[in-house]
Amino acid sequence: MAKQYPGIPDHLKRFIEAQPLFFVATATAEGHINLSPKGLDTLRVVGPDRVLWLNLTGSGNESAAHVRRDGRMTLMFCAFEGDPLILRLYGRARMVQQGDADWVELYSRFEPLPGARQLFDMEVELVQTSCGMGVPLMEYLGQRTELVDWATKKGDEGLRDYWREKNRVSLDGLPTGIDEAL
Repeated sequence: MAKQYPGIPDHLKRFIEAQPLFFVATATAEGHINLSPKGLDTLRVVGPDRVLWLNLTGSGNESAAHVRRDGRMTLMFCAFEGDPLILRLYGRARMVQQGDADWVELYSRFEPLPGARQLFDMEVELVQTSCGMGVPLMEYLGQRTELVDWATKKGDEGLRDYWREKNRVSLDGLPTGIDEAL
């Protein structure tokens, strides 16, 4: 039932763009595997072999540490409504932070969001779909506002303080590179 594509065809691009939720997986050769749910308006398909996703401030910064060490990344999307489908994008990513030469150009593809911490620019090497018949049907009620509200209340300096305190190293003690953006 699985089907593979060398890039993102138009019908799967439309599927991706309709999803309110996606999952990001990263890992290094040693240590913990990270798997994170992502929401809000934080993903852009910019070509058949390239996606950008905006990483907002959170309690950890595992994806950044993993991508610095080993750029492998997988994004997964699931159909919770309509026909069943699971879509995975496999590839390699690079991290772009505030202050990097291409931050302004890449960040301009998104509506500004309080707490924007990094962007990940992923080169898609393989696209794979699978049936998704085991994924439950669920009703989408909307995006949560708590993360944006929290980041707005923190303000720019409060966010930088939070990054210093909580986002400098991964669970396995790997540097995240956030210091370069401070």
